[in-house]
Amino acid sequence: MNNFLGLWFDSGLAQITLGQLLMMAVGLVLLYLAIRRGFEPLLLVPIGFGTLLVNMPGAGFEAAPVFDSLGHLESPGGLLYYIYHAGIETGLFPLLIFMGVGAMTDFGPLLANPRTLFLGAAAQFGIFATVLGAAGLGASGILDFDIRDAAAIGIIGGADGPTAIFVTSKLSPDLLGAIAVAAYSYMALVPIIQPPIMRALTTPAERQIKMEQLRPVYKLEKVVFPLILLTLVALLLPSAAPLLGMFCFGNLMRECGVVERLSDTTQNALINSVTIFLGLGVGSKMSAEKFLNAETLGILTLGMIAFCIGTAAGVLMAKLLNRFSRHPINPLIGSAGVSAVPMAARVSNKLGLEANPHNFLLMHAMGPNVAGVIGSAVAAGVMISLVGG
Repeated sequence: MNNFLGLWFDSGLAQITLGQLLMMAVGLVLLYLAIRRGFEPLLLVPIGFGTLLVNMPGAGFEAAPVFDSLGHLESPGGLLYYIYHAGIETGLFPLLIFMGVGAMTDFGPLLANPRTLFLGAAAQFGIFATVLGAAGLGASGILDFDIRDAAAIGIIGGADGPTAIFVTSKLSPDLLGAIAVAAYSYMALVPIIQPPIMRALTTPAERQIKMEQLRPVYKLEKVVFPLILLTLVALLLPSAAPLLGMFCFGNLMRECGVVERLSDTTQNALINSVTIFLGLGVGSKMSAEKFLNAETLGILTLGMIAFCIGTAAGVLMAKLLNRFSRHPINPLIGSAGVSAVPMAARVSNKLGLEANPHNFLLMHAMGPNVAGVIGSAVAAGVMISLVGG
């Protein structure tokens, strides 16, 4: 009888809590959205499965290692503990992801039309506006956010998952699960969230603007640009250098033309492998005690506001530039200033084709889209520099 009772109390059924059941349901919802709906499956599948693992009662996937008074190991830590602390707490996984993104990025559209850099910069306004809003909610006592939490939440507005994870792991690791899910969910929902904002802020005539063909960009420009970008950022804002440094390194491997094997590995095998562990590591922060609270709802709401403000700011900046430019910019490409590459650019192109079947904006929109990646990394550096100490 005692053996039977011991077996029962050791079972997951005896240990499971309502919060764990709810979080396992959240994990299944994430898997459904990824598998059935195709929402950011490369990240949501491992995040969703990681959520299931960390909420398995008694399984110890997130358990920390236990040492005795002499420092001898009594019991090892769980799998997700080591994945998180080795890859996310150190910042390794987001940096490797950025290197892979750099290897897949073409700076050509940005170099061919440098004005689009302003669109990517304007789209980061959502980050800073949301930081102020989150800090205000914390100061007023409505939600339990301090300035570090507010900075991490604001980064969601950049629509850049690795950047959001990198900043949150340094400033507010307890919010990592909610912020990562919000960032990747809104990236997946770009085709749903952005079009109403874009239509509301533009006229039919503006949506029909046809832009001039981009000039050819020479190889030397593409090779030199990441080197200049890294140098300027490292000198002016060293805290942004890790993200942009790996981004520029990946891009240099792509453009220099002498390390095709390294570039191919970075774009495929390496980034795919790291993505698996990054998702599981984020899932390890989706435990019931860390996720089921009022702050999570606040994060999801503020993240949506940040993303909407960033989209609107990019469109409005394009309209402002048109007042001073001989060659008009279609304001639709301003929404691509958020760094959801290349989905935001595709949305701009789709709405342009709806307004004019001969209006192809994809390559024009890639300029602000790439600028948005740079802008979000710079914004991350600003946040870390201002509040990270």
